[in-house]
Amino acid sequence: MIAIVDYKAGNLTSVRLAFEALGIPARVTDRSADILAADRVVFPGVGAAGSAMRNLSELDLAGALREVVRRGTPFLGICLGTQIILGRSEEDGGVETIGLIPGAVRLFRPESPVDKVPQIGWNAVRLRRKHPVFAGIEDGSEFYFVHSYYPCPDNAPDVVGVTDYAGVEFASVIGRGNLVATQFHPEKSGRIGLRIFRNFSEWDGRC
Repeated sequence: MIAIVDYKAGNLTSVRLAFEALGIPARVTDRSADILAADRVVFPGVGAAGSAMRNLSELDLAGALREVVRRGTPFLGICLGTQIILGRSEEDGGVETIGLIPGAVRLFRPESPVDKVPQIGWNAVRLRRKHPVFAGIEDGSEFYFVHSYYPCPDNAPDVVGVTDYAGVEFASVIGRGNLVATQFHPEKSGRIGLRIFRNFSEWDGRC
């Protein structure tokens, strides 16, 4: 069973329905016990870092997420869920986040008026290295983004894919061991996004 973490950060139904479309069992849950018992964990999210961290604290879920990663359970972060796995965020005046991957989250500060914040729409992902969750997906494929902040891992080996926006090349895919995370939304990216979910459902957490 895949556990989809419910920390009141939105977009849970779209993720669940994407797995259902593939015939893959997935359950939305806010219970640590369910997350720890799951075969795979998806950490999605739409919203702000400050409120998301408060919800994680109130639900006592951060420890379960750290334990899942420590155990080697395949883990997929999406959008806000990708940002929160880093150590800190500039959002909401500065927020300490979970710290599964060393790094920070920064606000786009475009110099050109052409570049709007948030970035909303399709953009290309250039893969820096191969990853099982991207098997069968061509380098430079486009995915759907909605975000004002972007992840900046401290360590180059943690960057799986990059995307250009507002004069910045940012990490649009992060990966380390059994953890992989996308700044884009696979559940909003059509058939190519479903391929991400299919690959994740078959991944053993090794790469």
